[in-house]
Amino acid sequence: MSCYGYVRVSSAEQNEDRQLRAMAEQNLTPEQIFIDKQSGKDFDRPAYKELNGRLRAGDILYILSIDRLGRNYAEIQEEWRYLTKEIGIDVVVLDMPLLDTRREKNLLGTFMADLILQILSFVAENERENIRKRQAQGIAAAKARGEHLGRRPAPLPDCFRENVAAWQEGKITGTEAARRCKMPLTTFRYRAERMKGGEK
Repeated sequence: MSCYGYVRVSSAEQNEDRQLRAMAEQNLTPEQIFIDKQSGKDFDRPAYKELNGRLRAGDILYILSIDRLGRNYAEIQEEWRYLTKEIGIDVVVLDMPLLDTRREKNLLGTFMADLILQILSFVAENERENIRKRQAQGIAAAKARGEHLGRRPAPLPDCFRENVAAWQEGKITGTEAARRCKMPLTTFRYRAERMKGGEK
């Protein structure tokens, strides 16, 4: 029997110290801990795939919380079944003692663990969907109020209007007008179009 720990943060900027401390409390060495720094949207992660290749029946896998395993409700369900039923390992979710497959190795214990996993996975995914909806609603509301979203465009040069007029009257080419304004041609044309629509 071997013991392993799996740690995941969503990006390189996030800190995995809390998860590593939890693994150290289980007496896991750095060689037993696998760390990914990427999204949990699927299981295509290098450290997780390496870990998966090492797991054998009877091994124990520690994770701090169920969302460290993954973010997709259906995929978490499938992966849990694969780990516990097909490979035959035990999974221990440290912040949720009921999700410890070492407990009550009987039909009721298995049923309870599977049921709790389903509920937690559903709640986690449902919350992510709600966050996405709230973000979309916030963006739509801000746009409706006329608020600018994203980076503001650079101020136009003082000579912009006169060069737009000269270009539109055919006195100079768009390339020349953009050069005089020290702008790329595509930017010059875009800003000229926006100016026609009322941009200052």
